[in-house]
Amino acid sequence: QVQLVESGGGLVQAGGSLRLSCVASGSIFSAMGWYRQALGKQREWVATITRDGGTDYAGSVQGRFAISRDNAKMTVYLQMNSLKPEDTAVYYCNALTLFRNREFWGQGTQVTVSS
Repeated sequence: QVQLVESGGGLVQAGGSLRLSCVASGSIFSAMGWYRQALGKQREWVATITRDGGTDYAGSVQGRFAISRDNAKMTVYLQMNSLKPEDTAVYYCNALTLFRNREFWGQGTQVTVSS
């Protein structure tokens, strides 16, 4: 079965850094990415990485966040630097399977940035 498991969330002060990890299993994945959902707000896209390493970022995080993946470890990372209180949200890992383009989601990990 396909499973995505996030980790690395926590409470940090503004200006700090945090690295999220998502271990994916059960398939070969094409694009993988991160979304986030703040309290009372709609889930928004944060970053995407293709299997060959191409990346794209939401304007709100570009220059501060970096997405990467290790295909051998089947893990996607989100390095978050210069964190702001507005980055506070539940962060979700997302992945598309390579052959059938099926979408899967992790359970989410809470990131809280204090001012």
